[in-house]
Amino acid sequence: MSTKSIIPIYTTPGDAEAFLVYPYIYNRLGDWIGWVTPDKEIYSVIGFYVGFLAKGPRILRKRAIEIATEHKRPPAKPPKVYPPATIPLAPMMPELNHSEIDVLLDEPERLHTIDSGEFRDDLD
Repeated sequence: MSTKSIIPIYTTPGDAEAFLVYPYIYNRLGDWIGWVTPDKEIYSVIGFYVGFLAKGPRILRKRAIEIATEHKRPPAKPPKVYPPATIPLAPMMPELNHSEIDVLLDEPERLHTIDSGEFRDDLD
């Protein structure tokens, strides 16, 4: 993985809260929390739709989703990454319209590690 670049994913206020090493998304500790499809759709580590990768980059989601999005099979668990010690400042982010939310800011629980999260199957 060292040959792939680590791209910070920012919140609307400009904080780097996740990292993309295509196609995997990691939290600030370097733990796997999701992945992105070629269509820029974001899914959690257990395959639930989270949102989409927007310019910035940011992870956004429509406030209301009319149709049920499909559950995708997650890829194999990638190795842990080590986020960089210094991160570039975020670009100026446009304001969100009322129909979109910033997932990392407003619903960070949608992107959780493989061993946590409310949508995880029970062990029973």
